[in-house]
Amino acid sequence: MTGMPNTILTFVGARPSSALGLTVEVTAKGTGIIVLAGPSSCGKGAIAEALSAALRVPEENHISMGDSLRAVIARANTDPAFREGMGERYGIHSDRSVFNGELTESSIVRKALHYGEELETRFGEQPSQVDWLEYCVTSGLLVPDAWSEAILEGTIGEKAAGATSGIILLDGYPRTEVAARHVLALSERLDIPLIKVIHLSVSKREMHRRALGRKRQDDTPEMLERRYQFYVDHVQPAVELLKYELGSQYVALIDAHQPAYNENAELDLPASVRNVAKQVLMSLGVSRHILDHLEVWGR
Repeated sequence: MTGMPNTILTFVGARPSSALGLTVEVTAKGTGIIVLAGPSSCGKGAIAEALSAALRVPEENHISMGDSLRAVIARANTDPAFREGMGERYGIHSDRSVFNGELTESSIVRKALHYGEELETRFGEQPSQVDWLEYCVTSGLLVPDAWSEAILEGTIGEKAAGATSGIILLDGYPRTEVAARHVLALSERLDIPLIKVIHLSVSKREMHRRALGRKRQDDTPEMLERRYQFYVDHVQPAVELLKYELGSQYVALIDAHQPAYNENAELDLPASVRNVAKQVLMSLGVSRHILDHLEVWGR
């Protein structure tokens, strides 16, 4: 088992208020990583935003693996110098065919060949490693662990070295057991403790409903089915590995479907997000009484 230091959550900002005689604020002191894991469309991003507001975590300390990968792809498609430098930066080369077994890891080649016709239709003959990265991200496939690790490590390393380093909200990573071991090793190497793993849970039916409602181009029923199966096959085992290595007290299973409704019986999405965020904060040690009166959420 890996011993981890306790999280320190401090209540600050006692000011006059008509309701309690105080204005209640919560802030997280110290340095550490809170992992948000779960299936696609379980609301990791929305919960991360709510936690950032409640705990006064700087916006730039919310690291979404999906957003980070999409940002890398977007930059690669608009900045030729960045695209060319991805080989040195991340080990993902724009001038190496993903089908070339002498230049690309054999396991990646085998998987890419399985989608060879689609790849060549989309990117032309001899698609590059960068093209394969884009295809994986937009198609809901597993990005090679070494590539995800390189992108994440650079991002977290920058946060740890920056003046605003503190609590990091890691959204959507790890997604495999290999990646989970990488997070543990990275935590130790950078001396940034893993504070808590928040496992957000929704049913497959609810995941489909949410994703289809947001109308993103890659949210097709086929892709959603693939993503949920990926969650079952890879993300759940990754969380279980972290639970084993850290201890069960460092992993909290949270129901991410806690809907709230307004007086017209319509879904109140902000209130629904707050319901889940409150459960997460309670798992971090914040009392329900305090949460009910947080200034950042109103009363």
